[in-house]
Amino acid sequence: MPQVILVTGPQGVGKQRLGLWLAQLLLCAQPGDEPCGRCRACRQVLELSHPDLHWFVPIPRLKAAESDKQVEEAAELLGEAIAARREQPRYEPPDGMASHPLASAKLMLKRAALTPVVGPRKVFILGEAERLVVQDSSPEAANALLKLLEEPPADTWIVMTTTEPERVLPTIRSRAVPLRLAPLLEAERFGGEPNGAAGREAKGFLQAISAGRVARFERSLKQAPWSARGGFTSLLDALGTELAARARVEDDPAAQQKLGLALDRVQVARAHAQGNVNPQLLLASLAGELAEML
Repeated sequence: MPQVILVTGPQGVGKQRLGLWLAQLLLCAQPGDEPCGRCRACRQVLELSHPDLHWFVPIPRLKAAESDKQVEEAAELLGEAIAARREQPRYEPPDGMASHPLASAKLMLKRAALTPVVGPRKVFILGEAERLVVQDSSPEAANALLKLLEEPPADTWIVMTTTEPERVLPTIRSRAVPLRLAPLLEAERFGGEPNGAAGREAKGFLQAISAGRVARFERSLKQAPWSARGGFTSLLDALGTELAARARVEDDPAAQQKLGLALDRVQVARAHAQGNVNPQLLLASLAGELAEML
């Protein structure tokens, strides 16, 4: 298993849960293809109480002025966040102003330098990696963190997660093995059959692509030329779900590869949709790219 992984995928797909599963796998007392789920280590990981599991989440702006005090405050805030997570396991997006400050990076370096407490390994989960602010006033700490990601200790694994990989610093992305999670089908998320207006729109969009150049341009022009977020983002999410579903039932490796490339283009379009773009132009461009792949 790579020692540094960057897990990407849409919100709610299970990136944090995968991080915990990987921690179970690495810390399990009876390791195999999967964690046993029964040993003390596996139970402690799920309870967020394993001493060799270090979960870093974005925290509010620090109040302390001194560097050492900031590290102590970051540790306290992270402890409070994990305690709250034990009470409410569902992962909620952090506050918009929260981040991984330099103090968290220093704390991570400090813990990475320690030997594991009870097992042969230690695991770090760093959620919302796009909020990692490593350039704050101290290039030494920033460089040290990058060195940790490039050459982690032999007993250390780091799992970072993000819904917006394009916002993760390139120097961090280049040091991690990417692992993309496809969108879940609605049936997998809600226990029902895939449905909804966005799902129907996604299927209609794919039909327009297969119908030819005129049909796909007509469909693009029907899209409202404003508000790329909201309904338009839901369309792109549903489009990703549909492509992922087709890839799962496709037996031809070449066709699977094409669907995977198409899904990549949809995710890129979704990232662009979070900015100030014209949905009509974005959809027309995406339609042209998908027409060449599918």
